Amino acid sequence: MNVTPNWLANRAFLTPNRFAVRTEEIVLTFKELHERVLTTSQQLSYLGVKHGDTISVLMTNSVEMIQIIHALKYIGVKTVLLNARLTNYELLWQLRDSKSDCIITEEKFIPLLDCDGIDSKILQVENIGASPLKEVKIVQEFSLEEIDTIMYTSGTTGKPKGVIQTYGNHWWSATGSVLNLGLREDDCWLAVVPFFHISGLSILMRSVIYGIPVIIHERFSPEKANHAIKYEGVTIVSVVSTMLSQMLTVLGDEKYSPSFRCMLLGGGPAPESLLHDCKAKEIPVYQTYGMTETASQIVTLAPEYSLSKLGSAGKPLFPSQLRIEKDGLIQRSYEHGEIVVKGPNVTKGYIYKENETKDSIKDGWFYTGDIGYIDDEGFLYVLDRRSDLIISGGENIYPAEIESVLLSHPKIIEAGVIGIRDEQWGQVPIAFVKTDDKQLSETVIKDFCSQKVSRYKIPREIYFLDELPRNATNKLLRRKLLEYLPS
Repeated sequence: MNVTPNWLANRAFLTPNRFAVRTEEIVLTFKELHERVLTTSQQLSYLGVKHGDTISVLMTNSVEMIQIIHALKYIGVKTVLLNARLTNYELLWQLRDSKSDCIITEEKFIPLLDCDGIDSKILQVENIGASPLKEVKIVQEFSLEEIDTIMYTSGTTGKPKGVIQTYGNHWWSATGSVLNLGLREDDCWLAVVPFFHISGLSILMRSVIYGIPVIIHERFSPEKANHAIKYEGVTIVSVVSTMLSQMLTVLGDEKYSPSFRCMLLGGGPAPESLLHDCKAKEIPVYQTYGMTETASQIVTLAPEYSLSKLGSAGKPLFPSQLRIEKDGLIQRSYEHGEIVVKGPNVTKGYIYKENETKDSIKDGWFYTGDIGYIDDEGFLYVLDRRSDLIISGGENIYPAEIESVLLSHPKIIEAGVIGIRDEQWGQVPIAFVKTDDKQLSETVIKDFCSQKVSRYKIPREIYFLDELPRNATNKLLRRKLLEYLPS
């Protein structure tokens, strides 16, 4: 059986005095974090948490959340990370679907859980620290095959599914990342994305595996993120395009510290104008492609290709593979099809969802549901989600392509595209935009699009919004855009 030593406990043994966590209020070494986690484990044991349980966590980024996450590993439970933006109905559904024995949460979320139908025991973080201690047998080794965490897909299509993430998935995700990015003695990762999302949780895993500190921000602030990069020793940060755009606006004519070496950019293709701005400011952008099912990034584009391979997500990380399939056939270079991936960082499936698992994983290959192609050098280009594909008059239209064009307009800050029914063409695209120029008209935007895309791709209608709907990680929720259509 493949095993590794308990990650945090081993890190505290190997490099006890290295910094592990920094916030505005506190700095902890790995030894200090380990000691706190031991205490939290004993408190949770007293409160009834035991090996083999399924425990949900509903919290926002904090040292306390990190302690809880590691303490649950020390005890040996399956941890369900719940999105802090869920409604009461969504929380109840996921607690039942995951068969959670208990939910650990903060005081501010208690009103959401105060309802009939929630059978799981509720433990409030503010009270756990005052609990007596009970000795517990600490897990000394992690089996790479064992379930560590469960995260529900964002639910952009249909009911969310609980994605199984094993210790091996997290381990190989960290390994693939470090083989790509390398590791420096002074590395420090800024966490501005939520820990209940894979991009945030993976930072915590890499911290203890690599032995590098994490600076925690409870929520994203472009001003604070820039300050951390310029003055607090941050060398790596994970963001999506909207976050990076805000950071550049605040940065103005200034530049980041020369020690900053990686802006890890996920959440979809980056607008060309954004990449050019980053190049002008000497910001090293690594574009990525990944998902909950791949335990974070599985494909990454190095900065030297950011403009020559504009729009590409890059090549697979070392332990992983990918191919493009259509109707069961592997596609050649530049032929569009479904993106299919394989590797030790890829999920074993969905919790209690045998049929959905069989539909998604075949012969070890995971069918992502995303559409893309590979060029003749092996670089992946992600076109869109298969479920978001617009078919107009027999032509395939990818919303992400039109969104990228819209975002290249200097006055458009956000853009979302969906398809609506049309008697003549079957479907036609429409767009929703956020702009900083109230004088910008629909006609001007359509004329702008006509210079960059075919006529059938030009949005039929354009609607102006103050904000576009996004999930907790700033990922655009296209399905929600339908709600903004005039009745």
